[in-house]
Order: sequence, then C-alpha cells, then structure tokens
Amino acid sequence: MRHSTTLIGLFLGVFSHITCVISVSMPNNNCYAFDNSSRIVDFSSWFGHLFEYDVKQGSDLAVRFCKDVESRSQTGYVDFGRFDKFNYFVAGSGQSDFVQEFYNGDLMGCEQSYDKMGRTAKVNIKCGSCLNGECQGHPGCICNVSFESNCRVIVELAIPCDKPSSKVFQGFTVGFHPRSWELVYNGMTQFGFEKPHSDFSFQTSQTQVVLFMTAVASLSSLVQKPSLQVSPNSGLEVKLSGSSASGKPPTTLSPSTLIVDWRCEVARDTPYEVNVKIPVEGYEPIEFMLTKICDYKQDQEGGTTRGWAIFGVISCIFFVSSTLFCCGGFIYKTKVERQRGIDALPGMTILSACLETISGAGQGYSRPEDQNSAFASEASWERPPASSSQGAAAAAWKPTDQKYGTI
Repeated sequence: MRHSTTLIGLFLGVFSHITCVISVSMPNNNCYAFDNSSRIVDFSSWFGHLFEYDVKQGSDLAVRFCKDVESRSQTGYVDFGRFDKFNYFVAGSGQSDFVQEFYNGDLMGCEQSYDKMGRTAKVNIKCGSCLNGECQGHPGCICNVSFESNCRVIVELAIPCDKPSSKVFQGFTVGFHPRSWELVYNGMTQFGFEKPHSDFSFQTSQTQVVLFMTAVASLSSLVQKPSLQVSPNSGLEVKLSGSSASGKPPTTLSPSTLIVDWRCEVARDTPYEVNVKIPVEGYEPIEFMLTKICDYKQDQEGGTTRGWAIFGVISCIFFVSSTLFCCGGFIYKTKVERQRGIDALPGMTILSACLETISGAGQGYSRPEDQNSAFASEASWERPPASSSQGAAAAAWKPTDQKYGTI
C-alpha cells in the first residue's frame, strides 16, 4: 500500500509539473481577450450567441457576440457594425470588465462618422449580472442601451465569464522572417505548432532552420535562453545557436535569431518531435513544436564542408605557386637569356616541340633513296617512260635537296 501511494504521489507530482509548464496556445477563434493582468479569458463558447433588448415599441437591438450589432424593426434592420477581430476586444475600466468594438456599419446618414466607418457600436461587458437586477434565470442579457447619436450605440452586457487562465507575454512573436509570426503571435503558440503535426514537418534535406524572435523593448530583458527536448531522445542530433541562444534579448527593431541545426542519425518512419521552450520571467513559458522527417541517415556534420575547404586550400596553393613560377621564369629569360615576347614565357620551348611533334613536322632527316623513289613514282605517274639514254641520265642524277627537322 505504501509503495502504491508513493507511485501515485510521484505521478501526480510529475503531472502537476507538466501542467505548470504548458504554454498558451491560440484559442479556436478570435473571441478572446486579456484582462488587466495579461491573463487570457476565452469567450469562444459565447461566439455568435444572440442577445436582444427592447429599445422601444416595435424596435429592438440585437447583439450577436463577437459577430455584429444591429437594430431591428418592422421596416427592416440597421447594421451598427461588425466585430473587428484585431485589437478591439480589450480589458475595460470601472464597471466594465471588457469592451468590444463594432465598426463599418450602415453608411446611410453616417458617411462622415468615425472616419467614414458608418454606424458603430460599443459593447461594455460586465462579468456577472446587471446592477439593475436583470438577467434573472438567463445566462446573460443586455442591461441597457443608449444612443450617443444616430450613428453610434452603447450597449451594457452582462454574462458569466470564465476564470482567467495563464499569464501571457504579450507582444512576443516567433517566425521564419524578421517581420512574421508563423509559430508564435502575441505570446501564444499558433495552430500547427502547439503539438506534433505531420503537415508542418521539415524534410530530411533541410538541415537548418532559422527563427526570428521579437518582443517589446521594455520587457525584452525578461526573455531567457531557449532550451529543447527531442522525442525520441536518440536518433536526431539537434543544436541551438544564434543570438537568442547566447542570451541576446529580442526587440521589435532588432529581432534575435535562433538557429536550429539538426542531423538525422537514425532513419525512422514517423517524424522526430523537437519541443523548443523559451522561459519568460514572470510569465508562462513560450513553447512550440517542430517535427523533422528522417528518411535516411545523414553524414557527419561538416564532412562535405571540410572536403571543400581542403580542395580550396590546395587550389589556392597551386595558383599562387604557379603565378610565382611564371613570373620568376619570365624575369629570368628576359634578363639573363635576353629573350623577348612569347618566347620568354616559361615552358614555351617544350610546348612548341610538342605541337610540332603532334602536327607531323620535324620528323628528322630523310634518306636520299626515299627521295629518289618519290621522284621516280611521281615521274612515272605524270609523264610517259623516257628513252634508254634519258633513263641512264636520270639514274645518274641525284637530288641535292635535303629535309631537316627543326627544334
């Protein structure tokens, strides 16, 4: 019993440790907000929920949570804006816990309002119930509606809010380019990198990945050195380098780089999982998952580079020595042997001899009888046979021309 209790306690301790270091992932949709302590509150379950409020007889106002706001009547409806998913769901102040903004509504009579954005709406969200005792028996309701003008409406909305979750390091991004955030955006891990995903695996041939990190300059010193964990822990060699690995804080104007060098030591059917963790002081750590495919075993790192380096050194030595030899030989032949022009170049004598040998010139001396036979055959082919007296004279004649070879 004591042994089983110990195992259970150890398991719970390990599980609690794992849950404490889990990073914050991007919610399923943009219906979320940060409270005043940088903790994320997820309103995904309220997305599209309809709230209605009777404004006056024959007219009411409808709010579709995180979608749009409109005024409805028998004559139709008037759009008071659609939910803007970028930076318009923020923490409130005073009696409002959160604020939603809705823009780009109908332009009829509101062409000049709010920089030509038409009718707009502002929804002040209170976590709990209305102060006037509304929402009895309802999960949430509109407490009050007021019109600033024909082009803007203010809505007081009360709903039960979920408890804030992890504290997010806002403004932190990780991407494949200095101004991108494919992996981490605003301190939250993007879809596809929060867990192993085969669709985002890197191929075997890609032995290096460069990541760029940015953060708000006033908080960049809170970012710690990254670490990694490989699963399975053998078969893939991974090394981290770059300015981020050396502890340089990232900023928006000067992103830090994290270079991931990996080499497949053992081929396997399923990808390797590389979990990169970036601790942030006072916040939840930033974590994202990279997967690497190993179809084949790769050579030792630097083998190819070392071979090219040796070849380059040998080529450089050969080029320098050849240049010195040519220059020295040219000066020697010019000053000592008094040669000029192309003849003063080293090796030209040998080159000339080789060319003459290949071309057939310079075959040495020709024997006289070879020349006589050549003349005789030419004579027999070009003219009729001569008389006996002429033949005797021809036999007595010997050519004096000789052929000499040249060097």
